[in-house]
Amino acid sequence: MLTQIKTALSRSQSTILQDAVGAVSLVVMLMVALHLPGAF
Repeated sequence: MLTQIKTALSRSQSTILQDAVGAVSLVVMLMVALHLPGAF
């Protein structure tokens, strides 16, 4: 099982960074949306 995980990570190395950036941007947008009503 560990070998399969390592293989999957090595094959998708280029898209892991894009997925991480997308996830971080979603979290940032959520935090901004939650704090936006307090600004007005």
